[in-house]
Amino acid sequence: MCGIAGLIHRGKSSSVGSEMTAMLQALKHRGPDSTGYAVYGEPTEGELIMRLKVAEAEDMDRGRGIHKVIEDRIEEVERILEEHGAKIKSKEAPREYSLRYVITHPDDTGEMAAHMEETEGVEILSMGNGLELIKDLGDAKVVSEAYGLNDFQGTHGIGHTRMATESDVDIKSAHPYWAFPYNDVSVVHNGQITNYWIMRREMERKGHRFMSNCDSELLAVYTAHNLANGISLEESLRKSIDEIDGVFTYLVATKDQLGMAKDTMAAKPLVLYESDDLIAMASEEVAIRAILPQEIDTYDPYDEEVRVWQA
Repeated sequence: MCGIAGLIHRGKSSSVGSEMTAMLQALKHRGPDSTGYAVYGEPTEGELIMRLKVAEAEDMDRGRGIHKVIEDRIEEVERILEEHGAKIKSKEAPREYSLRYVITHPDDTGEMAAHMEETEGVEILSMGNGLELIKDLGDAKVVSEAYGLNDFQGTHGIGHTRMATESDVDIKSAHPYWAFPYNDVSVVHNGQITNYWIMRREMERKGHRFMSNCDSELLAVYTAHNLANGISLEESLRKSIDEIDGVFTYLVATKDQLGMAKDTMAAKPLVLYESDDLIAMASEEVAIRAILPQEIDTYDPYDEEVRVWQA
């Protein structure tokens, strides 16, 4: 059992970081192992925000040598950035193994990213103009405080609380997922994909990379592939209902849109609230009530329902 949540403000920015934290903390009982956020701020022309990890949280308990290993991996990442002509405008390390870079890069970003991930232990969590993807072990409050998310201002976001049932308790298995070659895409998912390996091999034959064995990553790769090939987000969500087997409800965010899809059986819950200026959704209504305590009307989307909203 996991929890998913998302919200989007129409035509304005808000305290998306603290709003998502309140929603995800309300879903802690659905998944206490890890928490992840994909939040979208105001894009800055010509700049890329890159979030990456150079080790797993559990690696920090493996003796003093890990600190030198992390130092060497960061040095290699920055050497590769320089080799590809990228300029580092700022660098932060919320945790020793987790970094945030703002860079400029005029050339093939995909080639540069693939080169960085050749370094052992390095995984790019997100790269985009507006997207910042943060995920770590612990509940929403723990992760939010560690990464300063309560101060984040933006238009929309999605998030996930995870109970590990089919893979390890680690960051690479936590949601949300991001994928090449569409920079600002992120996905959270609740359910099981039964044709995961068939679809994964199809995506791998088309040149896509997978960083985990979690079936939810497939949805990010699938969506990124479709968007990069000119398919709209709404069309991609509709195609997924026909092409992906299993029981699932999932949310997708891009730099200026938020979308949702439910499979044919609609076995995985989602509750939705919609007004003129805010749309909020979650696995349980208690998450929406965490940011909207007043009397509101909510509804459960139907089977095969697809919705997309614009920021």
